[in-house]
Amino acid sequence: MERNGREAWPPEMSEQMREVDRLRRSGRYASALALIRQLAEANPRQVRLLSELGQTLAVWGGEPAEALVWFDRVLELAPGHNTTRLHRALALARVGRHAEAVADFDALVAGGYRKALVIHMKRAESLEALGRVEEAERDWTLALAEDPANPWLLQQRAGARARLGRLEEAVRDLTDALATQHGEEVDPELLWERGRLRERLGDSGGARADFEAGLAAFREGDPPALLDALRAGLRAS
Repeated sequence: MERNGREAWPPEMSEQMREVDRLRRSGRYASALALIRQLAEANPRQVRLLSELGQTLAVWGGEPAEALVWFDRVLELAPGHNTTRLHRALALARVGRHAEAVADFDALVAGGYRKALVIHMKRAESLEALGRVEEAERDWTLALAEDPANPWLLQQRAGARARLGRLEEAVRDLTDALATQHGEEVDPELLWERGRLRERLGDSGGARADFEAGLAAFREGDPPALLDALRAGLRAS
């Protein structure tokens, strides 16, 4: 029986899919790919198998361009298969086809797809790549509505707001991001970014304090270029 381009799922296929997932999660990518490709080619209208083949290529294999062939095939058979549309959007972004990725993200938002945080975050990244910074700032804000205390999201919105010339709002975002961190968890990159913004606002004392705090928070494993940038900021402040 077929419905909206989708064939009924054969119960005996579930055990084979569990094996594919076991192989993927245990790091046996080549074996997982061979099995899911065999299943998909033997069942060319079984959209779940085609989608899982695409996901195996994109997520576990780092092959988004090849994965797109299978995602497109799924959406030809079942245009409403939103999980595949999400993975297609992510793959499109990874190969630099950001306008198409945004169109897919837009369709998912319009359809009320449940993974709002991922959609807004990834659409924001594609919008920034397209130079559509105001729209990206909107999406960072929507993502923050889903995860308000996320310091990385606050940092991304601060960057967008700084590019829009909204420096005081950007400083507030970085301050909020830093408020979530304590002790060894303080990210010196956030302090460097806030120091630079304070310099642009004419707050030399605040900038100097941030660069000093960034140097004090610098940890083994942080990028050497960040250490150089903090020292340069301190000399210039």
